[in-house]
Amino acid sequence: MKILLLGKNGQVGWELQRSLAPLGELIAVDYRSEGNPPIDGVALQGDFSQPEQLRDTVQRVQPHVIVNAAAHTAVDKAESEPELARALNATAVGVLAEEAERMGAALVHYSTDYVFDGSGNRPWLETDAPAPLNVYGQTKLEGEQLVQRHCTRHLIFRTSWVYAARGANFAKTMLRLGRERDTLSVINDQYGAPTGAELLADVTAHAIRHLLRDASCAGLYHLVAGGETTWHGYASHVLARARQAGLPIQVAADAIHPVATSAFPTPARRPHNSRLDTHKLQTTFGLTLPHWQTGVDRMLAEILEGQAA
Repeated sequence: MKILLLGKNGQVGWELQRSLAPLGELIAVDYRSEGNPPIDGVALQGDFSQPEQLRDTVQRVQPHVIVNAAAHTAVDKAESEPELARALNATAVGVLAEEAERMGAALVHYSTDYVFDGSGNRPWLETDAPAPLNVYGQTKLEGEQLVQRHCTRHLIFRTSWVYAARGANFAKTMLRLGRERDTLSVINDQYGAPTGAELLADVTAHAIRHLLRDASCAGLYHLVAGGETTWHGYASHVLARARQAGLPIQVAADAIHPVATSAFPTPARRPHNSRLDTHKLQTTFGLTLPHWQTGVDRMLAEILEGQAA
């Protein structure tokens, strides 16, 4: 089996390189052609702003499975460059869907809780009506719709609050600020589940095997870690673990102040409710999703190693 992975160097793409490797021949590309594998002496192209080059890459590889981990994820920046966000999150995704269908390949695509407006306090179901609050959410919704319209064998995973030990993330920011400041103000009216890139990658590999055996598994799924918290709860957990590990955290637990989203105005509106119901995924694929603290603690163990005073 030949698998084409796009967006190989992002947080999720990096973990997918690990989880997909045992499934077959993995061809992983990034938006920069440098470092991408060649076919017939010419490096493959993975630039989503060039949809016809992307189409050519798929045609040259002729994969059995396409896994798309590439996206325009700069939520605030998308407000000022909607055309680019749409090109990367929708137009290019439509090209992948068309080519996958033409050659009988399966397509795996990642989406977001930002397709919803964040109202209420119950976890969102796959059947709930989308109502994006910002350009990022709107263009990701358009990408979903193109996959559903053009590709029969697809898996769309909506997720949220994604992190990884590799690269920048919220936990690393809190660790830095916790060492530098006496007080912190952290948003406490947005609810979700921090979800590790390694969890997304492992579930993806499992789901692909199911899909290839049973095409009826195709469809849209919510995929996040178990439980829920706020950004304030997330920050408090991270800093508590850092103290236990011996890091010189300056901010006291009672000096991490909960604040409303309005305290930090941003160009793009954020949903207050990012909870996603994962029962469909767990039932279909026979999985149990670990609590968010489990993955966060593993990530912290990696990044705290060598940092303890």
